[in-house]
Order: sequence, then C-alpha cells, then structure tokens
Amino acid sequence: MSNISAKDVMSLRNKTSLAMMECKKALIEADGDVDKAEILLRKKLKGKMEAKSDRVAGEGRVEIAVSDDGSSAVLVKIKAETDFTAKNETFINAVKNIAQIALKSDAGSISPTEEMNAAIDELRITTGENISIDKIEKLSGEAGKTTYGTYVHHDGKTGSLIQVEGEIGDDVLKQLAMHITAAMPRPLGLTSEDIPSELVEKERKFRIEQAMESGKPEQIAEKMVEGGMKKFFSEVALLEQPFVMEPSKKISDLVGSAQVSSFRRWAVGESDD
Repeated sequence: MSNISAKDVMSLRNKTSLAMMECKKALIEADGDVDKAEILLRKKLKGKMEAKSDRVAGEGRVEIAVSDDGSSAVLVKIKAETDFTAKNETFINAVKNIAQIALKSDAGSISPTEEMNAAIDELRITTGENISIDKIEKLSGEAGKTTYGTYVHHDGKTGSLIQVEGEIGDDVLKQLAMHITAAMPRPLGLTSEDIPSELVEKERKFRIEQAMESGKPEQIAEKMVEGGMKKFFSEVALLEQPFVMEPSKKISDLVGSAQVSSFRRWAVGESDD
C-alpha cells in the first residue's frame, strides 16, 4: 500500500468537502491514488444518501433564468433538508446552474437530465442531505416579441415569472413579478375565465349558503351571490387585482396594450398548481 500523505488527504478533502478521516480511508483503499479514491468515495456516499432519500426535505430554493435572446425562461425548484444548506453559496450556484441547463430543453414540464442529476448527486454527497429536484418548467415565446418579468425573493423561497407579448417597460415587468409574489390572496388565473372551475363552484356554493342563511328575498339573495362572485374574481384574477404598490390601479392598467400570456408563482413548501 502506498504511503498516504497529508497533502493527498487535504487535496481529496478540497475536492469533495468531506471529512479528513473519510478521505484518508478512501485513499488507503485506493492505494494512494487520489483520482481513484475520489471515485470510490463518491460511489459509496451516493449509495448512503440514496438509502436516506425518504428523509423530509422541507427547505430549498426557487430559481429563474431567462435565455440570452429573451424568448424563453425557466423556473426551477430544488428541495433540501435545512435552511442552512439552502442558503449555502454552493447550493445556490448549483441551482442556478441547473436553471441554465434547463434552458436547453423544450418548453413545458422538464424531467431532470443526466447533467442535472449529477449536480444533485454532488450536492447530496457534499452536504449529507436529501437534496432533490422538485420541479422544472420552461416557458417559450417568439424572440423580439416576448418579454419576461422575474422576481426571486431575497431568501430564495419564492419566485415569480410573468410572460408578456408586446411593448412594456422592464421596470413594469419587474413590478408585475413582485406583485405576483406579494399579492394576497395569490392570483389563480389571468382573468375570471382562467380560474379553475372547481374553485369557482366551491366559492359560489359558499356564497349561496351565505345568502340563504341571511333570510333575504330570492332576488336580493341572487344579487348578493353575484356581487360576492364579482368580488371573488377581482381578488384572484391577476389582471383584476389591485396593484400591491398602488392599490388605486389594477394590474391591467400596468399592462396597458401589452398582453400577458402566462405567469407562475412558485414557493418552497407550497403547491404551485
């Protein structure tokens, strides 16, 4: 067996960010070959991490990337076990890298590629945590006509993306994305017609029950229901919502003659559908 020098142990530790003792054991097994030891170490630890993949990963980060020509954008949500890891620079850079890789994919929901999985494996090994890709999606439009507003909150836990066709200022796009992040209740569709039918029916049923319990005459009760539904749509349809930074304006006022094609709001620990 080759002599294991402290220099080799330190070199392996710098490559893997793992404990000195783990690195030394791997070097002994590899007869002092640093490259071989690194491969052995990663294989062993990857297997250990896969055995722990059922551990709860309630933290993570949302990342958004826009293509150089501005025609497409991707959202990425990666899960981690601790907030400490989610705020680590290595984790943040890896998530950003995965977003860039995703830009090469076709539009729609994206399945993790081999390159993405390799980046996740690297994080799992170096952090010892159950790191996983939650979801990735790509939006696409026509270069020169499509623009995107993006915003990722400072803690990385919430990110919003809005896709617009037509002329609109970059500052307005940023404000729109910030509104989508901050608005309460959160927008559920562009217009009232885009709100999921099951939610509309649930809300209408609730309004009807309220009207019936009030004991009002039928005609007045019907008006109460319609008035309540109108208020509901104004609260959850993005274009009808009051702008959070200037409530006297609606989002449609900010958009002007441009057309909103789509928007997304993703948050760690929440369902985005």
